[in-house]
Amino acid sequence: KMAGSSAPWIGSAYLFLQSPCKTIVLPSLYESSQKKPSVFKALKLALAESTGSMNGVDMLKVHCSHPHLIVQLKFCKQENCRRFLQSYREGALQESLQNHLQASLAMTTVPLEMELKAGKEHLDNMLKDEDRCLECIYREKPDRLRDEEITELEECLKGLIVHQSISNNVAVNDCVSLNHPSPPYPSQGSSLSPQVTFIFQEQQFANRTLTPDDHQKFAKLVSKKWKQVGRSLQKSCRALRDPVIDNLALEYDREGLYEQAYQLLLRFIQSEGKKATIARLIAALEENGLISLAEELLGLHSNEDCS
Repeated sequence: KMAGSSAPWIGSAYLFLQSPCKTIVLPSLYESSQKKPSVFKALKLALAESTGSMNGVDMLKVHCSHPHLIVQLKFCKQENCRRFLQSYREGALQESLQNHLQASLAMTTVPLEMELKAGKEHLDNMLKDEDRCLECIYREKPDRLRDEEITELEECLKGLIVHQSISNNVAVNDCVSLNHPSPPYPSQGSSLSPQVTFIFQEQQFANRTLTPDDHQKFAKLVSKKWKQVGRSLQKSCRALRDPVIDNLALEYDREGLYEQAYQLLLRFIQSEGKKATIARLIAALEENGLISLAEELLGLHSNEDCS
């Protein structure tokens, strides 16, 4: 039965979120590299408040299914799930999430509509029967481990909270500051890569993280070969696996080659953090015969176009 004495109590549910306000499209906000940490922070804090603990409920994945943002939840204790259901039923979770989204996204108001499902069961129809809701959630076991992106966002948020508690500056080493408008370039001082230097054309170079200048030069000079470079980077970068590169080509077709190449490298930088190093990009350029561009990025010559 549900409250087994030997096995831990584990259940799963899906929280569907949507804003009735046409100007607030939650999936688009979450898909935005600048807004994603803000939305995640609001979700994390509101869910923590609903259970009374930062670990009361686990987010396994956030799905973007327009117009819904769907959060896959995992509960490891029945009492945590019960608290969550009470908070959901009384509207406290909804109010909390609205307030946190409003604060994180710097908006005046964020109206929300919510639905809760476990398997095929719509729990909104049975909220007054708490035990039945618990039974439905318990019956649905999580079908996946936590998504890697969620783990990265969790670490990012932890770092931010720790940093904010030390000082009032919102400056985190390898995470986009929650309301920062620019891509999350890691700090240049330190790299997680064990490879401190690398060799190119029999010269030794420091293996630094990629900079905004690298990003712009790459986008400007790589031209039609951006896809080939992407396929080389893809081998060691999960975020560029198929069909991402083809999707970028379609999505930014009208904007042209510069924007397509820029978005490709942006995905790489966002996904890899401090591991988005110059050595990895140079290796991908070499693999595709783009030696002139590699030389440009390493400062070996200037004003020489590469195609």
